[in-house]
Amino acid sequence: MSNEVYLHRSMAPDLLLGRVSGSGKVYATRTGPDKYIGRVEANNGKIYAARTGPDDYLGRVDLENGKVYRSLVGPDEYLGRVDKDGSLYYHQPMAHDMYIGKVADMTAISNGGAAFLLLVLPEVEAGLSEDESND
Repeated sequence: MSNEVYLHRSMAPDLLLGRVSGSGKVYATRTGPDKYIGRVEANNGKIYAARTGPDDYLGRVDLENGKVYRSLVGPDEYLGRVDKDGSLYYHQPMAHDMYIGKVADMTAISNGGAAFLLLVLPEVEAGLSEDESND
């Protein structure tokens, strides 16, 4: 059973970005076969991007509260959270967290964290940097 991942778009239908399999493997949706892009370890919430050789550790999701962190040298960076209903929220300092998407029929918090970090966050950050360049 796969959890479909959607990017929220205001005033338009949400965009299907990919899916997370029951085993925690993340696939990006594209024309033709879906592309494997990473995985999450369900027992500890560690998220890895697929690459040639050893996978790249990107960050983690706290399995108790759904908070998602990016791995950095020093303290990890808090990025946002996954709710138990599959809603994804991007953290904005000094403002309300922004709703950025959802995982339909999410089976585990770990799957939501992987969807957040591997599928939705790159799209959100690309949109935010595009908005800044238009100023």
